[in-house]
Amino acid sequence: MNPQATQLNDKIQSASPVAYSLLSRLGQAMYMPKVGILNQSAEAKKHATTFNATIGIATEGGVPMHLSAIQDTLSDYNPSDLYPYAPPAGKPELVKAWREKMVKENPSLAGKTFGTPITTNALTHGLSIVADLFADEGDAVIMPNKNWENYELTFGVRRGARMVYFELYNAAGKFNAEGMLEAILAQKEHGGKAIVVLNFPNNPTGYTPTAEEADSIISALKTGAEAGVRLVVATDDAYFGLFFEDSIRESLFGSLIGLHPNVLPVKVDGATKEEFVWGFRVGFITYGSDIADVNEALEQKTLGIIRATISSGSHPSQTFVLKALTDPNFEKQRDEKISILKSRANRTKQVLDSGKYGDAWDYYPFNSGYFMCLRLKTVDAERLRSYALQKFGVGTIAIGDTDLRVAFSCLEEHEIEKLFDLLYQGVKDLERGAE
Repeated sequence: MNPQATQLNDKIQSASPVAYSLLSRLGQAMYMPKVGILNQSAEAKKHATTFNATIGIATEGGVPMHLSAIQDTLSDYNPSDLYPYAPPAGKPELVKAWREKMVKENPSLAGKTFGTPITTNALTHGLSIVADLFADEGDAVIMPNKNWENYELTFGVRRGARMVYFELYNAAGKFNAEGMLEAILAQKEHGGKAIVVLNFPNNPTGYTPTAEEADSIISALKTGAEAGVRLVVATDDAYFGLFFEDSIRESLFGSLIGLHPNVLPVKVDGATKEEFVWGFRVGFITYGSDIADVNEALEQKTLGIIRATISSGSHPSQTFVLKALTDPNFEKQRDEKISILKSRANRTKQVLDSGKYGDAWDYYPFNSGYFMCLRLKTVDAERLRSYALQKFGVGTIAIGDTDLRVAFSCLEEHEIEKLFDLLYQGVKDLERGAE
């Protein structure tokens, strides 16, 4: 093993043997090179006052070389904020602004020790870093049975982890903390280690827990940790801020910091959905150990993974997001868009509660995010999805045998009732034998 990796491992193990035991074999082996091109280039940037012939970009007239065909459309931006490589950890000004935003929007972080956000190529990349650092073949990854299908690829296919599911909702239609705890305690017989993924607002159901439910989640995680199960708890906060009703208004990340020595929180979030910039691919990963040395060592390992895979994220995208975050009208503009989504969610509930569709479906509780899920009573979800697409030109997502996901986020309010009317007609057609 490289001595630099060994040094990081020793740092983690000395500060927290539990955190070290949670690392995968790849996580143990990973490090960010302290010597080499990046370090020599950084040193030259500080001291090469005559000529700097280090990093692999081209310059002209003292600025990064560029084409007018591109720069003419980006004339508001300095070429130095667009064309050079961004640091592997992300644009420093952006990282600072994002951390400040996190603290402002998550009061539970006040006074807590947690790491510096590292910029990722959106949230899938951040989750894949979690998988690389912590998931070995056979390790349990625990999550609700209503989940984003990419988790299976990220943790299961890529890393060979064992996917463990529990029912998202209990009989009362609330978050099933008891089922989560049962899944956690079952890992005592499988090495006593697990990765728990919590995604709120949830994709595909659009559900975020209430404060009471959040307390039950934290309590269950603490109980599992007290029972000896070592936990990485990853909060996938992709849809953070899109809260429409009576739910928590911040990430569980803050409440997880310092919860128990057997709990290592990791926050994965980003501008992708929060700031409505899906194609910019700007995300962040933040470690929540209450021991600074652990966070710092994990950050170095994370930089090693970034260096070994994408090298660094998109500089223009980071510049654009930074400009938005520092715009005095940013929060007002964002809140206006959230208000539109809230109105669409409310209209969706109004239509669904009209009584017109009760023989065809009911729906899972939703109060946030982009989506909601129908629970079909009489027809197969894939059959309805395919029929509605071909017959009416209506696109939805089938999940399992009974669930159909509808993204109200991309429907105008006046379109919502028509969509459900067409889906209902599709159910009736299928019941009569149409194909």
